[in-house]
Amino acid sequence: MSLSLNQWTTRRWTVTEAVDGCVRHSLEAVGLWREKVAEEGLARSVKLVREAGLRVSSLCRGGFLTAGGLPGEEGRRAFAQSLDDNRRAIDEAAELEAACLVMVVGGLPGVKPGEPLPATATGSGSTTGSVAAAGFSRDLAGARERVAEALAELAPYAGERGVKLALEPLHPIYCPDRAVLSTLGQALDLSLLYPEEQVGVVVDTFHVWWDPRLFEDIARAGHRIASYQVCDYLHPLPQDVLLGRGMMGDGVIDFRPITRAVLAAGYAGDVEVEIFNADIWAADPDEVVATMKSRYEDVVLATP
Repeated sequence: MSLSLNQWTTRRWTVTEAVDGCVRHSLEAVGLWREKVAEEGLARSVKLVREAGLRVSSLCRGGFLTAGGLPGEEGRRAFAQSLDDNRRAIDEAAELEAACLVMVVGGLPGVKPGEPLPATATGSGSTTGSVAAAGFSRDLAGARERVAEALAELAPYAGERGVKLALEPLHPIYCPDRAVLSTLGQALDLSLLYPEEQVGVVVDTFHVWWDPRLFEDIARAGHRIASYQVCDYLHPLPQDVLLGRGMMGDGVIDFRPITRAVLAAGYAGDVEVEIFNADIWAADPDEVVATMKSRYEDVVLATP
C-alpha cells in the first residue's frame, strides 16, 4: 500500500495544485472529486495526472440513488436523472483510469444533505403513507430497495467501461440524508450480487470503526475492498457533524488493527486520507500534507 491524497483534504487546491502538491511531496496517487475535475476540465485533468505519473486512487463521487422513492412522476424523473448523472460519473472515472468510483448511495428520499426537514413534515407521523404531506419519505427499507434497483442498472454499464463501483457505507448519523447503507456488511452483501470487477466496497475508518462486525466483514470482503480511506473520528463532534473528520491521531480510532485486517484481506491499493474539517481546510495545504505523511507512518501503518 502507498499513501494517496484525497483532494478534499486540501479542499482549496484545484486539480492542478493537488497534482503539483502530490509531486512535491513524493506521493504516487491522488483521489479526485468530480466538482474539481469539472472546474479544471476532464481532458485537462486526465492530462495532468498522466503527465505527473500519478494514479487516481478514486473518483468521488457517484451515488445518491434513492430519490426514486418519491411518489409518482417526481420519483420517476429523479430516478432517471440520478442514473444519467451516475453514467456520466462512470464515464469520467473511465477517462481518468480511476481505481474506483466511490458511491455514496443517498439518504431517505426527499431529505436533503445538511438541511432541515421540510416544514410540512412536523407532526406528520411515522407512517410511510404520508410522503406527499411530509415532503420526504420515512421508508428506509424502500430507500435501500431503490439503491439495489439503481445498482442493477449501473453495474453492467460500469463493467463495460472497466470501472469498479465502490459502495461506501457511512456512519449511521448520515443515514437520513447521505447514505442508507450504514455498515460494511450491508454494502458487502449488496456488492456480492455482481462480479468483483464491477462492484466493491470502501473501508473508511471514520464511518466503520465502531462496528462490532468490522473485522469479520473486512475478512469476508477480501478483494472486494476497492478503497481504504483513513481519517480520525473527533470527539466531541462539531455542530456540523460532516466536519468531524480529523487528522489521524487526533481522535478516538485505533488504526493499526484495521490496517492489519485490510492487508490480511488482500488489499494492495492506495490508502487515501480524506478529511472534512474546517480548521484543516483553513491551514496551509503543504503543511497539511506534511502532517498527513508523518501521521500515516506513525499512526496508520500496521507494525510488523
